[in-house]
Amino acid sequence: MDDTTVLVLATPTEPQLAMLEELPPETTIAAGNSVEAFERAAPEAGVIFNWSGSGGLLREVFGMCPGVRWVHSRAAGLDNQLFPELVASAAVLTNGSGVFSPPLGEFALAAILYFAKDLRRMIRSQQAGVWDQFDITEIFGQTAGIVGYGDIGRAVATRLRPMGMDVLALKRHGPPLYHVDPLVSRIYGPEARLEMIARCDYLVVAAPLTPETRGMIGAAEFAAMKPTAVVINIGRGPVIDEAAMVEALSAGRIKGAALDVFDNEPLAEGHPFYRLENVLLSPHCSDHTPDWLERAMRFFLDQFERFRKGEPLRNVVKKELGY
Repeated sequence: MDDTTVLVLATPTEPQLAMLEELPPETTIAAGNSVEAFERAAPEAGVIFNWSGSGGLLREVFGMCPGVRWVHSRAAGLDNQLFPELVASAAVLTNGSGVFSPPLGEFALAAILYFAKDLRRMIRSQQAGVWDQFDITEIFGQTAGIVGYGDIGRAVATRLRPMGMDVLALKRHGPPLYHVDPLVSRIYGPEARLEMIARCDYLVVAAPLTPETRGMIGAAEFAAMKPTAVVINIGRGPVIDEAAMVEALSAGRIKGAALDVFDNEPLAEGHPFYRLENVLLSPHCSDHTPDWLERAMRFFLDQFERFRKGEPLRNVVKKELGY
């Protein structure tokens, strides 16, 4: 491939951008966090890399680039980046799916153990200097359901199955004709989600946010849960009806929730989640390992090499579906 112009939507001083020096010398790079930063380079751009820019900025810059062939998003979630012009275009869209899945799988396991062993009570007793013996729960033999069995969902299942948990999964297209996944006992379609949810001791939500999934875990789903059930959200906040979840948690209709994502971030001061004793709250950082940004940039560099050689790109998004 001849010279390629890459527009990088990011604050130019972000340290990981130095890794772009590994791109071939004939590559032209323009980085910035405003439309003005790309006015000169946009007509020649073949690639847009949305490193940390907003969906709004991406839409404006995309409209300036008649020749763009590939758009890559550092993030896995694309709900704020799938504007109509991009969806309708011939440009290939890829994302960071899979780059951050292993630590998200570990967070789900940690959250399960947190509630099973009542670590909050242990910490509280230790701080109070109280010797407080109580019974804990064994997760061996318990059931975990995964809503959204993509790369993150499989990372969760990979960690739960060896712990002796029975793993169920909910997928958009339902169960395949021949079930061959050794990690999952059964796969359900969306129409059977209440049936699956009723069986779960832990419900791990890992679905992307699309018009189909927005609010898919709501009042009916919480009513179907066991009173001992725990909800874990590592997907996108609005997949769960937040008001219905607060009500279920406040009334003690479910045991608890471990949340890494929310409707609005950062979570507003005084939000009920801060004061609920049965909530484990992570400020959307459960995948922030010390090298998470370097890993994201390394993935783009590997992708660019594929693009340059005309090889198939990884994580090609079905734009009309949103993932």
